Amino acid sequence: MSNATRDLPITIIQPSGHVNASNAVEFQLQLTTAMVSEEDSVLLVDMHQIESLDSAGLMALVSALSLAQRLQRRFGLCCVAPSIRIIFELTQLDQAFEIFESRDAFSATIT
Repeated sequence: MSNATRDLPITIIQPSGHVNASNAVEFQLQLTTAMVSEEDSVLLVDMHQIESLDSAGLMALVSALSLAQRLQRRFGLCCVAPSIRIIFELTQLDQAFEIFESRDAFSATIT
């Protein structure tokens, strides 16, 4: 479903395929684990391999964003396909998430 890499100080989660009710709990657990296990890490979800995202997958991302805010951690998304980005725009979650065109665009904002 996804893999994770650590690029100091950024932890990158790269889900693939369909993020939906059948795997959203696993995805949320992976995001939560990465968020709490890396003290000074920034978490980036590279979404370029996601084919579809349903409400359960979206809720996993919203839960991770909420946790990041509580822990005062940075959490961003990158490489979001237009067919997925429209979901964020329709729900106005594009205003809540930091969304970047690429990993490099996100990395350039890390100080």
